[in-house]
Amino acid sequence: MTSTADRTELFHALHRPGPLVLPNAWDVASALVVEAAGAKAVATTSAGVAWSLGAPDGDRLQRDLAVDLVARIVRAVGVPVSADIESGFGSTAGEVAETVKAVAEAGASGVNIEDGLGAGQRDVGEQAERFAAAREAAPALYVNARIDTYLRGVGDPADRLGVTLERAARYLEAGASGIFVPGVVDLATAAELAKGVDAPLNVLVWPGAPAVDEFVEAGVARVSLGSGVAEAAYAVARRAAEEMLTLGTYSSVENGIPYGDLNALFQR
Repeated sequence: MTSTADRTELFHALHRPGPLVLPNAWDVASALVVEAAGAKAVATTSAGVAWSLGAPDGDRLQRDLAVDLVARIVRAVGVPVSADIESGFGSTAGEVAETVKAVAEAGASGVNIEDGLGAGQRDVGEQAERFAAAREAAPALYVNARIDTYLRGVGDPADRLGVTLERAARYLEAGASGIFVPGVVDLATAAELAKGVDAPLNVLVWPGAPAVDEFVEAGVARVSLGSGVAEAAYAVARRAAEEMLTLGTYSSVENGIPYGDLNALFQR
């Protein structure tokens, strides 16, 4: 087991040149599965974490529960861990700093902080203050600044690239380490973003999106699946329940990870 400082240094290095490929986890078991598959780091999905702990996504989960889960994952795996902390579990920059400090003390090497607010985005100046507070609270942490312009369809489509690049510049100046722009899977747009952002660029992928290698060619440094893996896992649970309750059969749970293999992941 390496130190937190070593893991954090490694996590920064994994972005340059990349690609850092992250099939996101949401609990200790999924984190161990992702690590065993060969991932160089584990990143949580805020949606999956919230669902697994009994809350909807969208800053509704109690901060302490999120931090506790991060600590559990950090103790379980041997690779760096990045925590999706939504918009920081706080209404003020000071509260965001408290969250980031707690997550860093739990052993995380990075965080995602989003600028989405309701159906739109937080004021860019206010959000920059939140990133500055996060950086001051945890100087070594990798702070991934999520910009929701495309994900939420904010403003005129013709202006989104420029607005996103302006926000990226402000957030990097405030102390962000990288930029995350979910909602972009068009390779030309990804290439323009990568060219215009002076930091590693992260995109979110889903079925039908270009392959990782194509994003790398466009200049993307980090590729995430977000809540996709958790959604797929819960879809298996629903199919299995519906099949058993309606047909009395069990084929939906075929091809699961064998009990012994899964249980062995915990025998560290």
